[in-house]
Amino acid sequence: MEPYQLTATQALSKFRDGSLTVEEYARSLLSRIEKRDAAVQAWAYLNPEYVIQQAKQLDAVPPEKRGPLHGVAIAIKDVIYTKDMPTQHNSPIYEGDEPKVDAGPIITLRHAGALLLGKTTTTEFASTTAGTKTRNPHDSGRTPGGSSSGSAAAVGDFQAPIGLGTQTGGSTIRPGSFNGVYAFKPTWNAISREGLKIYSLILDTLGFFTRSVEDLQLLSDVFALEDDAPKTDDFSVKGSKFALVKTVVWPQAGPGTLAALEAGAKLLRDQGAEVEEIELPPEFNNMPEWHRIVLVSDGRPTFLPEYRIAKDKLSPFLAGHVENSGKIPRAAQLEAFDGIASLRPKMDEIAGKYTAILTPSVVDEAPAGTESTGNPAFNSMWTALHTPVVNIPGFKGENGLPVGLSLVAPRYHDRHLLVVSKAVGALFEAEGGWKREVYS
Repeated sequence: MEPYQLTATQALSKFRDGSLTVEEYARSLLSRIEKRDAAVQAWAYLNPEYVIQQAKQLDAVPPEKRGPLHGVAIAIKDVIYTKDMPTQHNSPIYEGDEPKVDAGPIITLRHAGALLLGKTTTTEFASTTAGTKTRNPHDSGRTPGGSSSGSAAAVGDFQAPIGLGTQTGGSTIRPGSFNGVYAFKPTWNAISREGLKIYSLILDTLGFFTRSVEDLQLLSDVFALEDDAPKTDDFSVKGSKFALVKTVVWPQAGPGTLAALEAGAKLLRDQGAEVEEIELPPEFNNMPEWHRIVLVSDGRPTFLPEYRIAKDKLSPFLAGHVENSGKIPRAAQLEAFDGIASLRPKMDEIAGKYTAILTPSVVDEAPAGTESTGNPAFNSMWTALHTPVVNIPGFKGENGLPVGLSLVAPRYHDRHLLVVSKAVGALFEAEGGWKREVYS
């Protein structure tokens, strides 16, 4: 196995036993990126000299002073401030902009010893569905999803073991599914969003892409994610109880998701789990529209500065937020805010009766074309409800492209959800029918 193929956990093991240096690892990743960049185009900014400079500095750190992420390479979505790289938001307004400050999560990652590879592509301000230059590594004629396009594609194509994304609607879970990787949207506000471009304060959440749940658990340690219950890895699918939830947007599900959800439920049952299909109370049917209202309403103040200084360089979609082109009254805005807030404890209660909720991650496999990043219909409700969500890869659609399923838990049950995801992920990856490949 080449160093670039290693998960973060595997790379750390080799750094510790001395069989791999960070510089050797970095050069392997850079070689992989050079080989595949024309096909995937995941990067908005990459400086190989800076990567090697960091690697040499990390190799010089004495073993007893090395952090928990020592040498692990991280791809960073280009809406997250980095003091030594541009942060351009895929906007001509910020082309070449270097804010000279690290976002809160970047400070945490640097302190843990991470190797910052570069900045990955995003849709404009992580706020539109117009496609980026990035291509799906499994089929260059299809979208990698978005808005966290580059981070998901880089991890799916073995150009980085970990990618940082954000999610306001479906910008972490959807590209996770399209690229065949694990994607984790933690409980809202469990990780600092200081230094991330804001779209909606009550929706935006930092997310992660990896090729293993162990790497998500490693990141959760670094970011001090904690449940009330003590951490434990003692979990078996046998004897557990899952709720199968299709939600009000189920009629939008395509053949890949239809097949994946049926297959996932069967695999769990075959392993001795109980899977109960449940209908959510009718008030949850309001969630898609309420999420839309919150998103558009929050966009009014968010993009006012850019609107005032460079309206001509702002997409009409975002300018429309500022202008309230949809004529959303404040009364509707308050109804949406308060309605969603009232449903959060109700969802915690429902989800708390089960090991986890099993639900679709996407409408289907990545759609053909790169003009759009796809439909976040199956993600927006969970984002607004602030629940932790993990995309589990393992299934495939009619064209052989990856299709994932989501596991959901109550708020601040992130560590529990990851333990469950580790067992379910092993099952789905082994038996679901889709296998990860290293493309040349």
